[in-house]
Parts: sequence; structure tokens; C-alpha cells
Amino acid sequence: MADQNPLFDDMAKLMTGALGAAQSAGEEARTAMRAQADRFIANMDLASRDEIDALKALARTALERVEALEARVAELEKKHAG
Repeated sequence: MADQNPLFDDMAKLMTGALGAAQSAGEEARTAMRAQADRFIANMDLASRDEIDALKALARTALERVEALEARVAELEKKHAG
């Protein structure tokens, strides 16, 4: 029982090496996929959150000005008609 079969030792070493290689390949594939996804998103030329927020604020201000001008026009029309 003290003697170990060298065939089993060799098989265990081979399996350990194969497992390590598979893990490395998986990590490398994940890294490559992430880099590809980052490039894809960068090429889409998407707006950032800050840009969207700035456009929302600009649109809100423009809408407020339009509403104020509409009220002023209505008031002037009322004066002109009367």
C-alpha cells in the first residue's frame, strides 16, 4: 500500500495541468469578449449620462420659455381684440 502506481501519478499531473490550462483559456476568452464589447459600445457613439441630463435641462428651459411666450401672445391678442 505504500507503493503508488506511477501511472496514476502521471494521470493526476496531466489532469491538473489540463484543468489549469482550461481555466486560463476561459479567463483569456472572457477578457477578449469584454474588450470586443467595449470596442462595440465605443463605436456606437452613445451619449453619456451627463450629456443626456444637460439636454433634458435645455429642453425643460425651452419648454418653459415657450409656455411663457404663449401666455404673453394670448395676453397681447386679448388686449388687441378689446
